[in-house]
Amino acid sequence: MGNSDWCRNQTASPLLWLIDDITRQRGSAWVRGLVFDPHNWLAPATASASGANRSTAALSLPSLSWLLARSLAVAEWYAGGGGVSGSLAAGEARGGMNNLMRGMHLLRKLNAANVPASLIENGQKRVIDASLTLIRERAKLKGELLRALGGVTASTSLLGVPLGHNSSFLQGPAFAPPRIREAIWCGSTNSSTEEGKELEDPRVLTDVGDVPIQELRDCGVDDHKLMNIISESVKLVMEENPLRPLVLGGDHSISFPVVRAVSEKLGGPLDILHLDAHPDIYDAFEGNQYSHASSFARIMEGGYARRLLQVGIRSITKEGREQGKRFGVEQYEMRTFSRDRHMLENLKLGEGVKGVYISVDVDCLDPAFAPGVSHIEPGGLSFRDVLNILHNLQADVVAADVVEFNPQRDTVDGMTAMVAAKLVRELTAKISK
Repeated sequence: MGNSDWCRNQTASPLLWLIDDITRQRGSAWVRGLVFDPHNWLAPATASASGANRSTAALSLPSLSWLLARSLAVAEWYAGGGGVSGSLAAGEARGGMNNLMRGMHLLRKLNAANVPASLIENGQKRVIDASLTLIRERAKLKGELLRALGGVTASTSLLGVPLGHNSSFLQGPAFAPPRIREAIWCGSTNSSTEEGKELEDPRVLTDVGDVPIQELRDCGVDDHKLMNIISESVKLVMEENPLRPLVLGGDHSISFPVVRAVSEKLGGPLDILHLDAHPDIYDAFEGNQYSHASSFARIMEGGYARRLLQVGIRSITKEGREQGKRFGVEQYEMRTFSRDRHMLENLKLGEGVKGVYISVDVDCLDPAFAPGVSHIEPGGLSFRDVLNILHNLQADVVAADVVEFNPQRDTVDGMTAMVAAKLVRELTAKISK
């Protein structure tokens, strides 16, 4: 679905969302004919393979599981009377269910098979290499373009990280990057920032696409490896001067590998401005050291930040405060925001370090402004509060992220998507020079 179409019809049916997402990831030819032949799914992609075989050979078996899960939700929704009406809806549902039954039967057979560990490891390596090559080549293309145009000191480059499984409640943030992109270019608003930078100018904003998180997880890549891949992807973007990454999450667990990469690439710690309803500094929330609620513990442990300022906090436990004291975090809670406002709207960061990183969790905003988040926490910042902090910040912003937008909880008119897009616009203005 095109950007303008999405803007005109933000109440599009889940089927259209499904087709849109699958087309992005698999290509229109694959969407037109779903292939459930296990030989095609298992066969290695060789130089002599036909075009059709190459397209299917690149798919890993659990991709089918992912597709089936999403298709089942659509089929159930249609069966319940949603979406288009009449025989078309019934036909869509029946056709989808027939394919689902075939696919589920195959999936059970494949899951029962003994797959050698060496085959799995080799498959993982190939998928990881392909994933990094994808980011490397896209970043190189955008970097060459900007160097040819000239006159650019720093340019913002979007990098999507559609990861949601480290969320402790809902995993909808995995679907956020394409929704944010659509909202950025929505015809209902112009493409300039408030201070007048034009996003259609490639010297201001480029896009290197997404880290293929689902494909990596499909072939069994664990979180430790996944974090390394995200870090390496960020470094690949930064290698192409003058690109600076603005990362679209995804849940907040992605901030750890991104900050780590930026710090390591620049050769030293950063100052971090973190806007959030929660401090996300648990040692290992629910036993998960990579939880979205533990990302800043990993950042501080690694020495990747000199200063960490957390603004908008209004849901904090005893452990959150203790961890904040342990790491010397400057926590500014909403209950004292009226007292702290003047200082926070006139911050000067980054002196003596390699730069400033900004992490914006959309739930820093009061849910009246951004209801499409997993953890709704009343009493938050207004949108203008956030913009005042960002606009007045004196800093060399070297990278940023916007995380925890959950499209599955957004309003029918995409209100939170537009809010997230506006945040991206204004962060772009801080990064690009």
